[in-house]
Amino acid sequence: MSEPTRYTTAPVELPLGLEPDPTPTAGCGVCLALDGQRTEARMRGDFSRVSDLNIEIRNHVHGGRA
Repeated sequence: MSEPTRYTTAPVELPLGLEPDPTPTAGCGVCLALDGQRTEARMRGDFSRVSDLNIEIRNHVHGGRA
């Protein structure tokens, strides 16, 4: 049986890349509704839903870019 591989350096730790929330476009009803849902999800602690809504706002035709 061979010896297990041993590593002499510490593992690489990558930073958590947090982007700011996209800004909904003023006057767009869809963006406004998504922003309201995002606020409610954040208050419930449902951060997976917050992330999903950020993607929807970002990809919406009128979606704001952060």
